[in-house]
Amino acid sequence: MQNSKLIIQIPCLNEEEQLPTTLAELPREIDGFDSVEWLVIDDGSTDRTVEVARAHGVDHIVSLPQNMGLARAFQLGLDAALRLGADVIVNTDADNQYPGSAIADLVRPIVERRSDVTVGDRDVANVEEFSWLKRRLQVLGSWAVSKAAGQHIADATSGFRAYNRPSAQSIAIVNRYTYTIESLIQLSKKGFSTVSVPITSNAATRDSRLFSSTFTYIRKNAVTILRVFASYEPLRFFGPIAFLLFLGAIGAFMPFTLDALINGDTTGHLQSIIVGAILLIGAIQVAVLGVVADLIHGQRVVSERILHRVRDVGSDLANAQYLLDDPDDD
Repeated sequence: MQNSKLIIQIPCLNEEEQLPTTLAELPREIDGFDSVEWLVIDDGSTDRTVEVARAHGVDHIVSLPQNMGLARAFQLGLDAALRLGADVIVNTDADNQYPGSAIADLVRPIVERRSDVTVGDRDVANVEEFSWLKRRLQVLGSWAVSKAAGQHIADATSGFRAYNRPSAQSIAIVNRYTYTIESLIQLSKKGFSTVSVPITSNAATRDSRLFSSTFTYIRKNAVTILRVFASYEPLRFFGPIAFLLFLGAIGAFMPFTLDALINGDTTGHLQSIIVGAILLIGAIQVAVLGVVADLIHGQRVVSERILHRVRDVGSDLANAQYLLDDPDDD
């Protein structure tokens, strides 16, 4: 089934040196699409990124007045691509880490209606440029994301991915630093399917700008996984915590209870009673928090459906305006 438009989006921050190489590898024709267009999101660059993009034939440029972070640039790029009528949106990096020649393979499962989302799998366990620790952390992180998402994702932090239109319309990124993990868990919880597509990766041209150290990388991604999982599965997240606290309270009360039942002594074990009371109160509070979070989640679902509809209307209006202004209609 033919899709009318594929848009390849590239978030950029001061990429005037690497952008020409990245653009040179991008395709202009892919089977299954009538047109392939390029979109650059300039995240407040202070160099000649915008001029270089224009000089190398980029079709659309979204210029942000200041640096707003990769996650925000990614989300604004999706919004722009949807307004431009994209049926499929590919996201890639400006540093040429991901080969443009692999885009045809990346979008094939979507074109063939076998998946809603595809993620380029770099085989992170064997990437030579990664240290031993980073390879292990990448594998562990992808496993954790797969568990939270409920489907296998081989390379959860890969920025080389493709979305069909319905899945792109459903993404609402909250994280300020990166979109990779949050978007995958979000879409999985909303019923969209994700498959991994094996790819090779080009040699790194610079260090990552997202995280200054391995510790920062672990901390921020761990917080993201927990936050997204708590947002979309609040009862499953808070329920076990409340249950463990309740079991701890029972254990703390046990010396007092056994002494009272067996020996009739109710005068001792003050410390155990205090600890048990604290744990019991904590269990009740966490359980209530889970219920409240579940109610908030219900409101979020409604809000996201409204956002989905607003994006639909915005795309329809943009297309209508384009037709009205099309000089070929004269």
